[in-house]
Amino acid sequence: MKPSIRILPALLALAMGPLATLPAMAQEPLRIVIDQAVIDPMPVAVPVFVDEGGAGDLARNLSRVVAADLAGTGLFREIPQEAHISRIGSFDGGIAFEDWRAVNARVLVTGAVSASGGRVTVKFRAFDVVNGSVIEGAALQFAGTTDGWRRMAHKVSDVVYSKITGEGGYFDSRVVFVSESGPKNARAKRLAVMDYDGANVQYLTDSAAIVLAPRFSPAGDRILYTSYETGFPRITLMDVGSLKRQTLGEQPGTMTFAPRFSPDGGTVVFSLERGGNTDIYSMNLRSGGLTQLTNSPSIETAPSFSPDGSQIVFESDRSGAPQIYIMPASGGEGRRISGGEGRYGTPVWSPRGDLVAFTKQNKGRFHIGVMRTDGSEERLLTASFLDEGPTWAPNGRVIMFTRETSGDGGQAGLWSVDISGRNLKQISTDGPASDPAWSPLLP
Repeated sequence: MKPSIRILPALLALAMGPLATLPAMAQEPLRIVIDQAVIDPMPVAVPVFVDEGGAGDLARNLSRVVAADLAGTGLFREIPQEAHISRIGSFDGGIAFEDWRAVNARVLVTGAVSASGGRVTVKFRAFDVVNGSVIEGAALQFAGTTDGWRRMAHKVSDVVYSKITGEGGYFDSRVVFVSESGPKNARAKRLAVMDYDGANVQYLTDSAAIVLAPRFSPAGDRILYTSYETGFPRITLMDVGSLKRQTLGEQPGTMTFAPRFSPDGGTVVFSLERGGNTDIYSMNLRSGGLTQLTNSPSIETAPSFSPDGSQIVFESDRSGAPQIYIMPASGGEGRRISGGEGRYGTPVWSPRGDLVAFTKQNKGRFHIGVMRTDGSEERLLTASFLDEGPTWAPNGRVIMFTRETSGDGGQAGLWSVDISGRNLKQISTDGPASDPAWSPLLP
């Protein structure tokens, strides 16, 4: 069944008539169920959070980030502040639900913020406006540093999103990417990391050497990437906190690239080119031991582990054109799963284990797509001059990728799309950007 969204009976009743006609089924829990490709976004109101002392602009800023997170999913539609009839003057005060029903709100998120000594506390509630009750599990409190206020806003959003959709959140996460500058034929590249929505950019390397394909560890504390610092591609491991780096798998006469971590973070799988032939290898990070996983005269690259670590999906041109294969994590021939027209590459296993995302080139167009792990139910989500390099959000619901525009002035940027093909949008960055990789949810 194609992914989509439907709204449970209580919400359908509200859409069909006035509150006086609501039947008893309005007591059912508020929920967005995603199972088809049609959606009418659920109206949500996020009034400015209450300042309970020392918060200043933090209260307003926090509520704005929460509203942007929810609306940015395409599943929610924010009711503008100027349309609000009620004002929330006290977090513990009563809610005039009739005022929020009058502006067609179905979800109401209220909050309060206090700050002192560099610490900030955020408490919030999400209400089912139809039933006039707090949504179960959506009344919590977070505390942290003032500098980390955006993380707390994302945590609020994650709770609201997950309680209404039944899926995991993805807002409190980061994305590592390649920040680009300079002319198209001589781009300078450096690693950068940002919040999932493009805020809080930090640069991890300078632009002295070309860097490609960064990948987060399962714990989010390390990054693998390909560096040309020596003039040849070499896999580099970086500690995110200290920015300390080390080169992995360095052997005379070889090039190493396209690395990824295993789900337990103890192994790295990558491509190694020697004598004109490229195969997939794995390395134990503790012992440094190498294991060759493929042995073919073709090019094997872009490996990605299944979430349980038992299998690897990869790209190979053994059939004459790049296609997608799956093999055991211990290596072997593998089985081909891609079967459509065109060339397939950069496969990435979904964190939920049910899908593989990929890049497809066919008839002069590039696409980001998904398919089942047996190759069935292929769906192309995008189409453009150049789309490539998908990466999964932590909940397996959203894919981020690189899109490059055509022509001499063409630039690369980061875009995201829901796995239903909905909600295609560009991620704001200071300049050209490419090769995104999503982190897990932050601890």
